[in-house]
Parts: sequence; C-alpha cells; structure tokens
Amino acid sequence: MEIRQKIPDLMATAYHENDFKEIQLSDYRGKWLVLAFYPADFTFVCPTELEELAKLYPQFQEAGAEILSVSTDTHFTHMAWHMSSPAIGKVKYPMLGDANHAISKAFGTLNQDKGESFRATFIVDPEGVVKYKSIHDNSIGRSANEILRMLKAARYASEHEGEVCPASWEPGDETLMEGPDLVGKI
Repeated sequence: MEIRQKIPDLMATAYHENDFKEIQLSDYRGKWLVLAFYPADFTFVCPTELEELAKLYPQFQEAGAEILSVSTDTHFTHMAWHMSSPAIGKVKYPMLGDANHAISKAFGTLNQDKGESFRATFIVDPEGVVKYKSIHDNSIGRSANEILRMLKAARYASEHEGEVCPASWEPGDETLMEGPDLVGKI
C-alpha cells in the first residue's frame, strides 16, 4: 500500500468489546483511520504499544479517528490475550485477526519468513486514502504520541489547502504556505 493510494475494502473478524465482530474497512469511510500492524500476541514490545494506543484512544477519537490493530493471530487469540494481559485488557478499539494474511499482504507488511506482520502504521483519510505509512523492524517500538501528532498534522493539511506542517508541528503552531516564495529562504 502506497501513499495516496486508496485502501482495499477487506473484511476480517475482530475481537472488540468482549465479542467477535466482522469488520469491513469501508465501515470507517467518513472517519480518519489508524491501522496499527504488529507481529504477534503474547509478545514483548507489542503490548507496550497497544497499551499506549489504548491510553490515547480517547484523543484519537477526539481528532476524528478510529484505531484498528492488526496481527496475523486469530480473533480467538486476541480474546485470550485481552483476558490475560493487564496491558491488553485496557484496549477498547477493535483487534483484527489476519490469520490468512490477506490484510498484511494487501498493505505490504507481511514478513514472509516468519508469517507475521512487520510493525507498521497507516493513517488513512475519510475517503480511504493513505496519508501516512511507516513500516519498520519488529525490534523497534512506536510512539502513540507521534502517531497522534502525525494524524493531527495530516488532518490539518487536508483541511487547509496550500498549507504544510513543518517538522515537529503541533496544533496551534505556525504552518508554511507552499510556493516559490519560500524556496531557499528557510
């Protein structure tokens, strides 16, 4: 999946709110969407990330976004992990099972050698278009604060045509206007 590409309309079973639910990616059209791919349940770095996302989940929702976590585990495994892990027990967003690897393959996150996803983050706009993507080695954990910052920057830029967000931009900071007037002056 590449930047500015529309995401495919895939379906998966998720563990969410103590139940199993069929989730279709198109169900999130009209909202911003954060897809957080991770390698596997019952691991080490993954619960720290998912717990941090859970802690900031209300702020993501305030920013008009939903979160979906995705691993190549099943929804049954997600349920068992949710019930046994204090960190994962805090997760309120849907946890998608991708045991057939369809979602990981479509988004280009599948580590073929291990049959699990690389750690990856996608921010998708309300029309289903990828605005941000990061795929990296599974030994490196993500920052939920940085994902939230990137979401806010992507949203701001999409709502303010011609304005761009400079490095480390936060809401309320000054933006830049695209154009030749800035070339060589920064």
